[in-house]
Amino acid sequence: MKKLFLLFVAAIFGTFLHAQPITLKSVDAEKEFRLKLYYGNGGKGAFVQYEGKKDIIPLRVKSYRLDTISGGPDQPAKHYFAWDEMVNGKFNGTYKLLQMGNFIVDASYLRATGFRHFNLELVEEEGDPDGDDKYLLYGAMISFNHFYNNKLLIEYPDGRKMNAELPFPDRPDPVQQSIIEDYNFDGYDDLAFTIPDAGMGVYSMFTIYLYNPKTKRFNLFKEPDYSKSECSCLCDVAVDKINKVLYTGCRGGASWYQDAYRFDKNGTLKWVGSHE
Repeated sequence: MKKLFLLFVAAIFGTFLHAQPITLKSVDAEKEFRLKLYYGNGGKGAFVQYEGKKDIIPLRVKSYRLDTISGGPDQPAKHYFAWDEMVNGKFNGTYKLLQMGNFIVDASYLRATGFRHFNLELVEEEGDPDGDDKYLLYGAMISFNHFYNNKLLIEYPDGRKMNAELPFPDRPDPVQQSIIEDYNFDGYDDLAFTIPDAGMGVYSMFTIYLYNPKTKRFNLFKEPDYSKSECSCLCDVAVDKINKVLYTGCRGGASWYQDAYRFDKNGTLKWVGSHE
C-alpha cells in the first residue's frame, strides 16, 4: 500500500517540475499568437493569458488522463489534458496537450466559433526567478513559487488579499510541490503545499489551506490532536474519497506508519486508528 501511494505521489509531482507558466505559440495561424498557460495537478486551477492582453481566461477541466504504463518502467508518465475555455461564463473553445516529464507535445486549440483548429507548440523560455506560479480557484488568484521563495499570495474576487509564508526546505536545491485536492470531503477543492521532511527527506510535510464556500476564503488547516497517532505531522497525506478518510504516513527507524482520520460534524479532524 505504501509503495502504491508513493508511486501515486510521484506521478502527481511530475506534473509540476516544469517551470510555470508554459508559453505556447500558434504554428499554422495566418497571424501568430502566443499565450501563457497555468495549471496544477489533473489540470485544476488552470487559466490562460494571451500575449499583449491583461485579462485572463479561466479554463475548466474537460478531461484528464494519466498513463503510467504504456511508456514502460523507465519512461515518464503521460498526462493528457483537455480544458474548456470559459469567457464570461460561456464556452468559447477547447485546449488540449500531452505532457511527458518536462516535454509538452500535441498541443492544440479548437475555437468554438467556426470550429477553427490551431496547432500549438511550446516556446522555450528561461525561467524567471521573480516570476510566480499561479492557480485560479473559485475566482481567487493564488500566487507562489515552487523553487525560489516561500511567499504565498491569494487575491480574492472582492479585492481582498491574503499574504502568508510557507515552510520552505533548507537545502541547496529547494523544491516545493503543490496539490489541488478536496481534503475535507465537502465537494470543494483545497490547496496543499509540500516539502521534504527535515530528516532524510523520505516523506513529505504538508501545509493545507481549506476553501470555505460560505466565506469564499482559503483558511490554514488546523492540525489534529497527535496524542494517539504514530505520526505527529501532516505528512504524506492521502485521501480516501469513498470512505471519507484522510491518511498520513511517516517513517520511524526502519518502519513505515500510517494514521487514519475522519472529520467530525464540527469539521474537526479526529484520529481513528494506526497501523505499521
